[in-house]
Amino acid sequence: MPPVNLTSLTPATFILVGIPGMEQLHIWISIPFCTMYLAALLGNSVLLVTIWSEHSLHQPMYLFLSMLAVADLVLSTTVVPKVLALFWFHAKEISFSACLTQMFFLHFTCLAESVILLAMAFDRFIAICHPLRYGAVLTPAAVAKTGLVALLRSFCTIFPCVLLLKRLPYCGHNVILHTYCEHMGIARLACADIRANVWYGLTVPFAVVVLDLILIAVSYVFILMALFRLPSRTTRHKAFNTCGSHICVLFFFYVPIAFTVLTHRFGWNIPRHVHILLANLYVLFPPLLNPMVYGGRTQPIREKVVKVFVCSKSRLLRE
Repeated sequence: MPPVNLTSLTPATFILVGIPGMEQLHIWISIPFCTMYLAALLGNSVLLVTIWSEHSLHQPMYLFLSMLAVADLVLSTTVVPKVLALFWFHAKEISFSACLTQMFFLHFTCLAESVILLAMAFDRFIAICHPLRYGAVLTPAAVAKTGLVALLRSFCTIFPCVLLLKRLPYCGHNVILHTYCEHMGIARLACADIRANVWYGLTVPFAVVVLDLILIAVSYVFILMALFRLPSRTTRHKAFNTCGSHICVLFFFYVPIAFTVLTHRFGWNIPRHVHILLANLYVLFPPLLNPMVYGGRTQPIREKVVKVFVCSKSRLLRE
């Protein structure tokens, strides 16, 4: 008997269903999705322009924030335009390669954001607990190396998922009950043993994120201990305000991740449309809220945003 050609069992395209059971509401659902996406694009772009144009913001804390803004833009743009095309134009088809690419950048960006949030926690730890060593520890080279580590660690963690999916035969199964491509959603279409995908996809990336979260928690234990020892009430309030912004961002990022992973693994009683809606909000809420939190709660950024736009308006009026 001749060997089976597994390549022929790989579909040329996948079909994205959208939100099963809510197909009639796709147009209405697209309105808040599109609004949040445009607001996220605007907010993160304003943040990047402000940090880039203001030399006084070229400090580690704000450079990490600019990395977070870039990651947020990549995260939302990886998913939302295709979701809107599906809702508006019924563009359900996506090629096998494009599906794997979308899956890769989705999970890659999430892991990169986790490293950036850990770096931001470390930045606050050094600034509050060891202020005299801040300039020596968080040099421009150290910030650049942190960005490189975020990219390399995310790539090395997620690229095996692509290889695990490419090795699987799909026997013509190509209907994905989701609005975008993600690792386990693709793997479950395979007509073969996917235990390697299950164990790798749910343990390795999740363990990496949990490790980051533990290190962040340890950093904040030391930060809080140092804050309560500060003699000046004004300094303590200012430090609490900055750390409060970071804690809000951590909440927006890690809580949806934990909920999505746990419901995907254990939430069999949760209706599929609820799970998919929450998975979509996960790629919309953090990019939307992060610039609002930092723009609204961090005074230097708030002041510089106003300055940049006032100067831009003045130049336009003079011209």
